[in-house]
Amino acid sequence: MASFRLATTVVLLAGAFVLYSSAFTVNQTQQALVLQFGDPKRTIQEPGLAFKLPFIQDVTYYEKRVLSLIPQDAQEVILSDQKRLMVDAYARYKITDPLLFYQTVRNENGARGRLEAIIDSSVRRALGNETLGSILTGQRNDITRSIGDEVNQSVVSLGLQIIDVRLRRADYPEATSQNIFNRMKSERTREAKEFRATGEEEAQKIRSAAEKTRTVIISEAQQIAQETRGGGDSEAIRIYATSFGQDAEFFAFYRSMEAYRKSFGESDTSMVLSPNSSFFRYLLNKDGSLEK
Repeated sequence: MASFRLATTVVLLAGAFVLYSSAFTVNQTQQALVLQFGDPKRTIQEPGLAFKLPFIQDVTYYEKRVLSLIPQDAQEVILSDQKRLMVDAYARYKITDPLLFYQTVRNENGARGRLEAIIDSSVRRALGNETLGSILTGQRNDITRSIGDEVNQSVVSLGLQIIDVRLRRADYPEATSQNIFNRMKSERTREAKEFRATGEEEAQKIRSAAEKTRTVIISEAQQIAQETRGGGDSEAIRIYATSFGQDAEFFAFYRSMEAYRKSFGESDTSMVLSPNSSFFRYLLNKDGSLEK
């Protein structure tokens, strides 16, 4: 009885182990390929529980989701107008036929190598027929679409489908960019010098016009001042002459008082005159006579 129980236990354990070895699960994001000694036997693209022959069959899983291919280095492309560009293209793809994929590229690393070569060739061929202007304008979408269509036709035999191909980067090479920068800098410097020279010329014109206006204004003001001064002097002479004609004695007295004010008003004034000089006649006598 004990031997029977032991044998039953061994059989059950062996059956469980065989069942465990033969069963496998395929997730929703996966698809599987059943291999027997490296030879594909069955493709499973639906999620769920599946079975295989234990010990002699293996399962290889492939992604069912969209994968991305991003090249590490940009490539230099010569356009139809002989311009050089550094182009960096990326692609999104998915595995549509696991059996064909396994037979041609084996795994994702192999697929990446083949895809990079195909995309590189298509990009060079497509951009080699285009000019820089078409790449930098709205035609760029049409160019990338044509590259995607060409690449898609080439990878059907690999069990792949290209979802999208895009030009992530399209720049000048470093040396070309530096030359363009230097040329732009020289042009901006030249334009700045031209603007500065034009501004200096305009400033000189404005200064000349302002100086001319200033000279005219000063000249006219001086002319008006001279005319006004001449008119004032003439009027003063007329008034003096009239006053002198009316009262010669008062006029002489007034002129003497003016002379005294101007002469004695300065504290450091020294005068050497005779006391009997006619200059002091109104100091000696109020009637201005020289007699004492």
